[in-house]
Amino acid sequence: MGTIVIVGTVVLVVLGFTNHAWWLAAAVLLFLYAQYGRRSSSTSSGTGAAPGAAGTYQQYRERRDQQAKWERRYRRERPFETRRQEREKSK
Repeated sequence: MGTIVIVGTVVLVVLGFTNHAWWLAAAVLLFLYAQYGRRSSSTSSGTGAAPGAAGTYQQYRERRDQQAKWERRYRRERPFETRRQEREKSK
């Protein structure tokens, strides 16, 4: 999302050399992204010290346990691939 906003801003700035109203549009775009776009993406990622930090840690543990479960299953179902990956890692 941030890349689209940056590219849009650059285009509006370039267009602003012929019509200065485009510079205003670029400033509004950056303002709206700073106000609304960044807030929604940071909330969904779960970073920062939120009031429900205990819930965030519990979600982290659930994700970690699920990942460990998937990795154990992968090693159990594909032993040859797992050994090959371990050999490559040790090189």
